[in-house]
Amino acid sequence: DMMLVPKYAGVEQDRGTVNVSPRVQQNLGIRTSAVVTGSLQRSFAAVGTIAYNERDQVLIQARAAGYIERLYVRATLDPVRKGQPLAEIYVPDWVAAQEEFLAVRRMQGTTLSGLVDGARQRMRQSGMNDEQIRSVEINGIVQPRFTLLAPIGGVVVELLAREGMAVMPGATLFRINGLGTVWANAEIPESQTGLVRPGVAVEARLPGADGAVFKGRVQALLPEVNPGTRTVKARIELANPQGRLSPGMFVTVNFAAPANRPAMLVPSEAVIATGKRTVVMVAEGGGKFRAVEVEVGLESGGQTEIRRGLDPGQNVVVSGQFLIDSEASLSAMETRTGEGSRGSSDSVPKHRGTGTVESVDKDSVLLSHGPIPSLQWGAMTMGFKNPTNGAIPKVKAGDRVQFEFVMGSDGAQLVSIAPMPAAATPDANKADRRVPAGAGK
Repeated sequence: DMMLVPKYAGVEQDRGTVNVSPRVQQNLGIRTSAVVTGSLQRSFAAVGTIAYNERDQVLIQARAAGYIERLYVRATLDPVRKGQPLAEIYVPDWVAAQEEFLAVRRMQGTTLSGLVDGARQRMRQSGMNDEQIRSVEINGIVQPRFTLLAPIGGVVVELLAREGMAVMPGATLFRINGLGTVWANAEIPESQTGLVRPGVAVEARLPGADGAVFKGRVQALLPEVNPGTRTVKARIELANPQGRLSPGMFVTVNFAAPANRPAMLVPSEAVIATGKRTVVMVAEGGGKFRAVEVEVGLESGGQTEIRRGLDPGQNVVVSGQFLIDSEASLSAMETRTGEGSRGSSDSVPKHRGTGTVESVDKDSVLLSHGPIPSLQWGAMTMGFKNPTNGAIPKVKAGDRVQFEFVMGSDGAQLVSIAPMPAAATPDANKADRRVPAGAGK
């Protein structure tokens, strides 16, 4: 009860093609796209983890021995502004140095400049900076307490100070990290590391951030491969306006390498990977489609580079190609490379026989042949299609010939045919039945 599709004599049918009527094309929803020449923008995405920018970090240490009398920041991760007070410290050693300096300044005489400079140096050696020394000179009073100020804005990531504790010179009291920029440590597949270079511009997107895009650049590609995931870590510096990026967040980082050399491009959906080869369906016009084997290159942005197999301007099927495959299996269709169509495969078994030429025309040769043992055929008269190169065999009716042929889905096709030598065995008995050209056994 299977519906069959009629084949009509006189209608030319190329090997390796399938005909689809316009009505069927419309029903299948077949769409085509032209092969174009352009530059492929190589890009890919990776997942990154936000971390503090370690280059935007400061340590605040005690410059002299003293006691913390008052603490303005009491917990880690508290935000601070540049110039904000952090702690007030009492330094007993400053009292003697400042009193000596003020006493020398109050003395009368023209040879006291050396003593004044010496007293100023002793204040500096005790841990006072130039601004504190200038304050003592201007005000003329002893200042045993000083206030630590935040040198940058950010958050306090380490807090080692408490009210009432004694501090020694060089002791770390605060560690502040800025949030104007942050690092995104992205895991790059080992195969994509060739596309990442320091200075390459990237864009990062934060899930749930209303589509906000954070721009940055690759700072370094760290020289270490994760043995478990086979990835390399890329360190990216991202601008962090309004402090929306916090350490520990995940972001999607999009890398875009410079455009490659001009290449032939087709939509990626047109490419069919069969496992052993890669093919596309080429629309040849007039409802004809051919499966063409291609060599593909890079893929990006929905386009695939074609290195070999197609020419610019050809049309390829981008929708419905699998339905065309249901009409004619791709594995049975002849495919061509960039150098032309393929001939019959060497793996197809060949059969040999002898017979007499009954007639020759442009499409076939009618032979009365003897038995074909390889196919278990008896003697018969039948038609053989001409060789695939399209040349008409150089034989005529009545010639005794040797021939070689292969069996395909559309019948027997000659591979070679040549007259037998004059001393050959007399003609075998002809069969008493005739089989039309292209028929089977």
